[in-house]
Amino acid sequence: MIDARTPILVGVGQLTQRTARQGNLATSLDPVALLARAAQLALHDCAAPVLAAIDTVTAVRFTADSPGDQGRLPRGMFRNPALSVARKIGADPRRCFYSATGGNTPQSLVNRFAEEIAGGECDAALLVGGECLATYLAAVRQGVDPGWGRGEDGDPGEDPIEIGDMRPGTSSHEKAYGLNFPVNAYPLFENAIRNARRRGIDDHLLSLGKLFSPFSKVAAGNPCSWFPKFRAPEEIATPSETNRFVGFPYTKFLNAVIEVDMAAAVVIVSVAKALELGVPKTKWVFLHGCADANDIWNLGDRVNYFTSPAIRAMGREALAMAGIAVADLAYIDLYSCFPAAVELACEELGIAEDDPRGLTITGGLPYFGGPGNNYVMHSIATMVEKLRAAPGAFGLCTGNGWYVTKHSAGIFSTKPVEGAWTRKAPASTQREIDGATHPVVTETPEGQAIIETYTVATDRKARRFGIIVGRLGDGSRFFAHTPSDAALLDRMTRDEMVGRPGNVAATPDGNLFYPL
Repeated sequence: MIDARTPILVGVGQLTQRTARQGNLATSLDPVALLARAAQLALHDCAAPVLAAIDTVTAVRFTADSPGDQGRLPRGMFRNPALSVARKIGADPRRCFYSATGGNTPQSLVNRFAEEIAGGECDAALLVGGECLATYLAAVRQGVDPGWGRGEDGDPGEDPIEIGDMRPGTSSHEKAYGLNFPVNAYPLFENAIRNARRRGIDDHLLSLGKLFSPFSKVAAGNPCSWFPKFRAPEEIATPSETNRFVGFPYTKFLNAVIEVDMAAAVVIVSVAKALELGVPKTKWVFLHGCADANDIWNLGDRVNYFTSPAIRAMGREALAMAGIAVADLAYIDLYSCFPAAVELACEELGIAEDDPRGLTITGGLPYFGGPGNNYVMHSIATMVEKLRAAPGAFGLCTGNGWYVTKHSAGIFSTKPVEGAWTRKAPASTQREIDGATHPVVTETPEGQAIIETYTVATDRKARRFGIIVGRLGDGSRFFAHTPSDAALLDRMTRDEMVGRPGNVAATPDGNLFYPL
């Protein structure tokens, strides 16, 4: 018999708005309206009158409201998105939450509210998120005021309850070297991975094309994809006028695409509430295993840049809770903002990069689309649909926030959970991760050093600059830029620089590393 407090996913909805791409900005839904539409789709998917039972609405944080410099994006345009969505769809929740930043957020929210439902703190939760960046940025380019954030949608009169880890993703020192931008940070992991695998630069770049080409194939067959187009490995891996290096070794086709209009929502209820409301059992999907873990928070404090102890621990805990092995999974969706995220997940979870089951069910963030912090809500929605069509099968969704920093996992199936739903508290695992021995960062390095990892970044004005993570003779770690020398930057994209010796100096304009 299924425990009455067991949490189940009973409704999912997702949509992609293409009006901006079609040049029809006047018909674009604003962010709250787009989220409300996704919520309505999820509620309709429940096939039962669930709306009046929703006691909790949580909105995933918009990119514009995330910590850091968001450029042209206005902060606080919507004071309480969860409450605005609730009022738009006719819900009357007793709690409205606004999440922290991070690509792990949707899965972490599912984990959190599943635990609340199991503990009797909640009966029915609506989770919703999305982005309208394609429409907003198109309006900015055209000098059009979209008129968002005015009236009750912009200010429903109450503040939300903020939940999750609100810490910024980088320290002020790391930010000084551009590491607050994912396009600069993730290549540091990639070059470290390449060196650890003893691959040449050209061979490794082609391997990235081979890794992500199957993602594009899945996206090509997904009606919700932003870029429903198959790309061959060579097309992805070969730099060109339309596929330039963004942060070496990543070409444009290897980067998540955030300028999209997409939204998704999930409804979670207790078994008791589903029976009371008459939700058909064909709609029920159980969360069999879940876990959340952080790698050591700051980039400078990581043990290295080619492993992820947190992904390893998260996978171990989620699989143990579900009582299955990786081999028992029928469907897999690994967070795919950049190849390093996928490579690290495969390595730590014990999944082959050419696994015949595939590594995505959506198409991944560079091809399906990367709607800010909300991509995983789409992967969960897609997973629910796939599992309903394959009763008894298991599926895994993972999420990754900041810079291989925050991680969440969920294992789903229509197969009922046996006994009371319980999860292991993540605190003990987190203490083990945080307690690992790691290098000490020095902010003013001087003298002989070697390169631990690096990248050549290209900013929005096509200016290139080198970023170095290095080690001094005493083992301490530092961040530095390289001189702005075109020949040197070219060399850094052709020759292996990891392990290269040189000299570092602290200057008034920051640390500079001079390779030998």
